[in-house]
Amino acid sequence: MSVLECPSDLTLISDDMSIGDVIRDVVRMGPHEEPLHVLDLDDVVRKHYGWCAQMPRVKPYYAVKCNDDPRILQTLMTLGTGFDCASKGEMERMLGYGVKPESIIFAQPAKSIPSLLYARSKQVSVMTFDGAVELEKIHQYYPEARLVLRMRHDSLKVRCSLGKKFGCDPIAEAPELLRYAATLRMNVIGISFHVGSDCDEHEVYYEAVKIAKGLFEYAKTIGYEFTLLDIGGGFPGDNDKPIDRYAQAVNVAIDQFFPAESDIRIIAEPGRYYVSSAVTLVSFVDSKRVMKEKQPDGTEKTRMYYYLNDGIFGTFYCTAHEAQPAIPIVERKTGAKDFPTSVWGPTCDVMDLILPDVMLPELDVGDSVVFENCGAYGQVLACRFNGFPLPKVIAYLREGTWKILQDLTAASSAISARSLDSSDGKLLVTHESSYTPIVEAPYLV
Repeated sequence: MSVLECPSDLTLISDDMSIGDVIRDVVRMGPHEEPLHVLDLDDVVRKHYGWCAQMPRVKPYYAVKCNDDPRILQTLMTLGTGFDCASKGEMERMLGYGVKPESIIFAQPAKSIPSLLYARSKQVSVMTFDGAVELEKIHQYYPEARLVLRMRHDSLKVRCSLGKKFGCDPIAEAPELLRYAATLRMNVIGISFHVGSDCDEHEVYYEAVKIAKGLFEYAKTIGYEFTLLDIGGGFPGDNDKPIDRYAQAVNVAIDQFFPAESDIRIIAEPGRYYVSSAVTLVSFVDSKRVMKEKQPDGTEKTRMYYYLNDGIFGTFYCTAHEAQPAIPIVERKTGAKDFPTSVWGPTCDVMDLILPDVMLPELDVGDSVVFENCGAYGQVLACRFNGFPLPKVIAYLREGTWKILQDLTAASSAISARSLDSSDGKLLVTHESSYTPIVEAPYLV
């Protein structure tokens, strides 16, 4: 495709307009029946260039499961990222957009037989495994696959510990699995790990890379010559959580254990890093109760109940199940008093409680409640319980950034002449010098 056409569901805004201006306009036009996800695609592009600048040797393979909005996926495809797919459906989608099979890693250690057969039919050959049964299954249904052994290395400071479900012990299990793979004559090409989702411990990446290096060395003794290291995800993406310290730990580790001259390709599987801060939720107060709570001393204390048009069956699944904080932004009206407040979702389920106890100025029915950093898992985990609508996504992009994406697409024939998976691990980007990131201040009503 030589020309990138602006989709009808994307609004271009001038370069001097902020996403905060957009959100204020959305609030003024409310209240709306459905909760609104304001998607700032400029933020996604900024994150991409930030990654390239801070970890130039690590090619990102975006974790599709984190937010599969087509505008995000197509933007990242235009920028040249790879994609971490965990199902047949995700592979179908990305291949349908024109992503090359070699730009996909099937990073699912527990694959179904139909998904394996599909991957084989489409030549998506790089995939993970972490156990003997999975290895045997791949040997039977996709013997020519290029395998990546996923080892377990958990951070103790994560929102969600993935090691409970996936990853073999690097000491007790990994060497035995590699020996078994060798007896089956399977093509194991490298090691992967995932420290856990939304990690708050940058040092863990250094230790994980160090352990992976030991497995690279062991693999040599049984005839393997690994070429790939996958450092997984876990990188934060909220607007107040920069990845500088994570990038430093990764760079120090790979330069020490996998220097550039070693010709090892290094990839990662960032998800929330790319999208968390890109989405701001605009919700509205559907209803309100004023509660009088009796105190031990016999006095009464006023508590406000607000019922929003979004809840834990929508954007706030991770708030309920993974203790992800929800920080409401509201307009303080002149003379408004603060009250202890409970913020509820719209459904009839008593578990649909977003904030059990927070101090807020008094709100009225129809007032807006804004939440930042809602791009990671806020949309993909939402459901239609009780018949309430899913959050509606409205996407915006600056005209200057759109021109950059158009130029990248127009140059796709020249780009395809070079390998996106070159051994130096550098991401192919043609506009580093012409892209100037615009720093957005957090939205304030």
